[in-house]
Amino acid sequence: MDQRAHPAVPEVVRFLDDVRAALESIEAVAGGGRTLTIEAGIAEAIDVIVGAAGSGRKLMFVGNGASAAIASHQSVDYWKTGGMRATAFNDPAQLTCLGNDYGYVHVFEKAVEMFADPGDVLVAVSSSGRSENILRAARAARDKSCRVITLSGFERANPLRMLGDVNFYVPSKTYGHVEVTHVALLHGILDAIVATYGSPPKKERA
Repeated sequence: MDQRAHPAVPEVVRFLDDVRAALESIEAVAGGGRTLTIEAGIAEAIDVIVGAAGSGRKLMFVGNGASAAIASHQSVDYWKTGGMRATAFNDPAQLTCLGNDYGYVHVFEKAVEMFADPGDVLVAVSSSGRSENILRAARAARDKSCRVITLSGFERANPLRMLGDVNFYVPSKTYGHVEVTHVALLHGILDAIVATYGSPPKKERA
């Protein structure tokens, strides 16, 4: 059978085209709402991560659903490949315990309150940018004197987009496009850090 004639192929090609468009339209905003070029946003995120990791601080990743999978995946990659102290607060016993005792909106907030140290970095991933437990985690990280990097999508005015030192926004309302773009961006940042600063990263370039 000619695979090009398969009725599902155009849908996959359309999806890939849409992901390409999402990758090319990522927006970056600094704390306080200052608009950044994507290059400047990536540079600031790299400086935040390298500055923390080079000082022995840790990265904390949080997300729900598919974004939780992204958080777990990236925490392992930043630890194993990047040589950085990195973790995701996605242990089932922890989530169900905190959800049961405090309510699900507090599951990441409570973890950040317990484990965050000043100078750590929280990477908050939410397709909608409106998940209350992610918003609370970002605010808790601020209260603990952590730096915050956010990744969001859907509505341009989503609240998560204003809570980070560096905020990346994908102007798409489709989960798949936003999620794949978030993964690609985090992978790209990690690969750039390892190539430029080594593993574990040193503040001075390798």
